[in-house]
Amino acid sequence: MARALQTHPDLVRFIAMSFATLPMRRGLGRQRAVAVTDLASITRLAGEVAAIHEGRGRPEAAIGEFRRTAVLVPLDERGGLWTTAHGGVWWIHAFSDESALARFALARGHAGSGSGWPFVSVLGARLLDVVVPAVAGPTGVALDVGGETPFFLPPVAGIVPEGTAVDAGGVTAEDGAGGEGGTGEARR
Repeated sequence: MARALQTHPDLVRFIAMSFATLPMRRGLGRQRAVAVTDLASITRLAGEVAAIHEGRGRPEAAIGEFRRTAVLVPLDERGGLWTTAHGGVWWIHAFSDESALARFALARGHAGSGSGWPFVSVLGARLLDVVVPAVAGPTGVALDVGGETPFFLPPVAGIVPEGTAVDAGGVTAEDGAGGEGGTGEARR
């Protein structure tokens, strides 16, 4: 069962203020502040992830491309980042482009195939280095979940800051993600 992430109000304001200075463009039916998306970055990221799925990729290269790429993160009805909990870890959903987000929205039963689902665009590095450490409990990022080549960035050393990495003595499952299938309590 999916559950939207309840973020601390100060974190939501911080994220919103961060995006307020970015260029505006139209996307999925509404005007939003988004990071400038670079087709070349998205193409490189897709290539690295596809190579991993084919058994010839280098995860560190894909992580590097993710950090340099602006990705789309859908918002819940309260303006929080869309997440699910699984295995004691919160997963922030991110998408490489609007078509991947629209496919996910359609699969989730959102009206208009995602045209009405608000989102923010943020560099992958900001998600990993700023957002993940600011939320309670182990948190990772799921890229293009539900697509042909999903890519998971778990909360481990080398991907997220050491203080939030579960393998570096950072946060633990008891710190907030609940159990399987998004049954955890709302986070504040």
